[in-house]
Amino acid sequence: MPTYAFVTVDVFTDTRFGGNQLAVFPDARGLSDAQMQALAAEFNLSETTFVLPPEDPAHTARVRIFNRTAEMPFAGHPNVGTGWVLAQAGRAQDGRLVFEELAGLVEVKVDGAGANIAAPQALSTGARFTPEQVAACAGIDALDVITTAHAPIQASVGVDFVFAEVTAQALTRAQPDAGAFRTVADTTEGFSMRLSLHLYARVGDQIRARMFSPLTGTVEDPATGSANATLGALLLSLTDADEAAYEVIQGVEMGRPSRLSVTARRAPDGVRATVGGGCVPVFKGEVTL
Repeated sequence: MPTYAFVTVDVFTDTRFGGNQLAVFPDARGLSDAQMQALAAEFNLSETTFVLPPEDPAHTARVRIFNRTAEMPFAGHPNVGTGWVLAQAGRAQDGRLVFEELAGLVEVKVDGAGANIAAPQALSTGARFTPEQVAACAGIDALDVITTAHAPIQASVGVDFVFAEVTAQALTRAQPDAGAFRTVADTTEGFSMRLSLHLYARVGDQIRARMFSPLTGTVEDPATGSANATLGALLLSLTDADEAAYEVIQGVEMGRPSRLSVTARRAPDGVRATVGGGCVPVFKGEVTL
């Protein structure tokens, strides 16, 4: 029976048992789609990654990302963590890796403490939502939803999220209601299982955030790189500036504080974003199938 090595890392932190947990299979050759999904469900983390040879030899690897219930086209902390793991194994060239993913190519730049990734797509926006819908999903009051800068909106730089600004007090007390998520998902075209709600509050120059996705099995995520990269792009798009940088704190309410560094810039094809942070190794082991 074949045996597959794995490692786990905590991402967007410099402290073990903080940040967002990730399992990485550095050599997933031979695993079927069903086995990858079963392993991701068994690890029961926000995401698990499986590294395969690239289709184009100019790239580092093909990386497949699975959450507890489905494959993801792109995600932030899995790319940061996987890039850092592969770099520790000597697979980076001049501190750089390029991953092939469903959403496109993801460039990873690695330093000794962590990694930074460029989202594969420019910002796109879609459906609008009401404060009442957001409030029902998050267990807060509609008056807690701030619409001065933007109404609650779907946006993406590779994977969809719904973004809503809320008061700092509401962010702290938010509690996701899976039934409300299902109601909103069932009545909004194209969302279904991918209705993921990213709430944020701006406190001075700092952003605090929480992300809820109970319909995918992630009731709350301690650090969501793809969502915060999208948030940075969205916020820049609402201004006349050419570029911006943000520090985002997430996971505090879960006891897994995370710090994410986000940049956004205007490019010929739209607003582009990066996200990065630290990585800390935790476990290593093997699975025999």
